[in-house]
Amino acid sequence: MKTNITAAKPTLPQSEIFTGEDWLDPLEAGIRERIRGFIEAMIEEELEQLLSRGRYARQEKVIAGNGVTGHRHGHRQRTLRGTFGEVTLNVPRARLTNPDGTTREWRNSALPAYRRRTANVDALIASTYLAGTNTRRVRRALAALFGRGIGKDVVSRTWRRIQTDWQAWSKRSLRGERVARLILDGTVVRARLDQKATSISLLVALGVRRDGQKVLLGVRNMGGESEAAWRALLDDFVARGLAAPELLITDGSAGLEKALAALWPEIPVQRCTVHKHRNLLAHAPDKLHDELSDDYTRMIYSDNATEVETQRKAFLRKWRIKCRAVADSLEEAGDRLFTFTRFPVCQWRSLRTTNAIERLHEEFKRRIKTQTALPSAETAAMLFWALVASGQVILRKVDGWQTIAVHPNNERIDLAA
Repeated sequence: MKTNITAAKPTLPQSEIFTGEDWLDPLEAGIRERIRGFIEAMIEEELEQLLSRGRYARQEKVIAGNGVTGHRHGHRQRTLRGTFGEVTLNVPRARLTNPDGTTREWRNSALPAYRRRTANVDALIASTYLAGTNTRRVRRALAALFGRGIGKDVVSRTWRRIQTDWQAWSKRSLRGERVARLILDGTVVRARLDQKATSISLLVALGVRRDGQKVLLGVRNMGGESEAAWRALLDDFVARGLAAPELLITDGSAGLEKALAALWPEIPVQRCTVHKHRNLLAHAPDKLHDELSDDYTRMIYSDNATEVETQRKAFLRKWRIKCRAVADSLEEAGDRLFTFTRFPVCQWRSLRTTNAIERLHEEFKRRIKTQTALPSAETAAMLFWALVASGQVILRKVDGWQTIAVHPNNERIDLAA
């Protein structure tokens, strides 16, 4: 009696999955080989033009047109990673003698010294990190394309290269930004300070141009949302040429309110209706939350300004009796909670809340949830900016943008002004 014994296929380690022989693509391999040959030929041609002779010419030394003598002396292997994958190159070597008699090693311009990755690969690594993959997991995510050479240290170095662009953006002139609205809000993240995970506040400013396009104006890492912290951010905007906006939209934090009152006391303020709703619920017992929400929604989302005011008076009459703390909280916001009613109804949806910034906060938190704490406070602000700068998060026009150029008094504003 025969017994069929099938040898068990060995289980691949986690790092080998999708990179073994079963996943070898002849087409990819062929393209990669062609690219390798093209790069080597390009470097050889550069050296031939410098020495004015081919690779196998008999002369040991030739005086080139630029007065430099030189000779070849073998090849060295270089590894290069590009969006085409990883290739090993045979790069020619040469020793050059300068007119003054000194010698130097020839460096080709196509593949600079110590360059192991193309710029597109660095961009891909940064994009993968921005998509929500932490530094340790990027290696596994890109292993099928680049092999095992993308470690967390490579990701960190690549990310630090973006710091130059971040610093330039943080100091750019704002003189040309014609902002109709300025939306301000903060968010709390965990970052390492003095080798200890600490909660810090990121202060975010989002502008809305007169054509309705949203634009990120600034992100600054601060210890909290105090008046001094917000004033430092706003003073920096003014110093860089930002003109006073026509409307301010805030979450209602005390520090921000004081900073705005000191800097732009004449500019109307719209308090976020979502934040105020949360405040009202915090002042009411749980059993009244549904009823409170219904009354508040009916007031805030009425069809016209007259109906909003009618519902506001009815809300205050009812809740002064039912729960005085709720009525007091609503009165604390005053007319700033209803500034949106001065504008065309088609703009109300984008005026009532700070949701434009809240969406950025959500995207930011979603991408950093794989990390217990960010490396530093500056990294947190830089990462927030990079999500927008890289196109990971796209800022679109606000609802009702067609009428933003119309002032509340129905006078049209010149967009080019």
